Amino acid sequence: MAGDDLSVVVVDASSNLGLSPPGEGREPGVRGLASALRERGIVTRLGAEDGGGVVPPPYSPEIEPATGTRNGEAIRSFSVDLAERVGKVVGSGRFPLVLGGDCSILVGSMLALRRIGRFGLAFVDGHLDFRHPGNSARFGAAAGEDLALVTGRGSERLTNIEDLRPLVREEDVFALGDREDYPEWRDIHGTGITVWDLRTLKTLGFDEAASRAVEALRMDGVEGFWIHLDADVLDDELMPAVDSRQPGGMNYGELVELLGAFLRSGLAVGMEVTIFDPELDPTGEIAEGFTAALVESFSVR
Repeated sequence: MAGDDLSVVVVDASSNLGLSPPGEGREPGVRGLASALRERGIVTRLGAEDGGGVVPPPYSPEIEPATGTRNGEAIRSFSVDLAERVGKVVGSGRFPLVLGGDCSILVGSMLALRRIGRFGLAFVDGHLDFRHPGNSARFGAAAGEDLALVTGRGSERLTNIEDLRPLVREEDVFALGDREDYPEWRDIHGTGITVWDLRTLKTLGFDEAASRAVEALRMDGVEGFWIHLDADVLDDELMPAVDSRQPGGMNYGELVELLGAFLRSGLAVGMEVTIFDPELDPTGEIAEGFTAALVESFSVR
């Protein structure tokens, strides 16, 4: 159970708009993430409220010249709608658990918080998702650009929604768990973003790393922070049902330790879950393990 001190509202954001098509005439299967976790009883197991869902516009594989990415205008529209839903939940003092979807849903989540005030971001992801015009000539999938977008880098249509760029300040971001060092994204180390890769987390200890991040955010003066969780931060043997696989990663115990520390901090205001693709999990075993870990993360607070 989530507990009396945290009123969880589960909201579906089943968007696959930020990913490249997995094949000719096919759509990315992450659109089924929310349904798969709901089928494993995540709402009931958390003792949560069902907050319904936000329906994304139709998917297109074509790259838009105006935004330089697939479904750029659709992502913008969906982000505004998602921000409305997330903002209402946060504004009522409850905790939204947003079930994606691909990582581009981060734009809507951070837009919701930016409308309210100054909030931080704990970005728990196996990749840094920091592709932007300053470090790459290759675009097309906003799910590889989401951290760059919310910190103000990229298409004006996606970075400056409602003239609120950036949606989160660099110094209010902790990127945790990266284990693939893309050379083109190394410019992130010249920003105010704190990057602790998987090796650093293991050295510090996951509870300690989360505690240090929370204390730094608290000292920074944020009103709270959002947790972004990409399933590909997990070990590939546990979570092969993702679009960009790589060896290694956290085990479930480490993930629970990290998330549990964030959730008991009193500063986390919401969380999103992204990238798990149930089409790559025909038996449902991966969905069950993932759901159980998420539920445990809330229970260990």
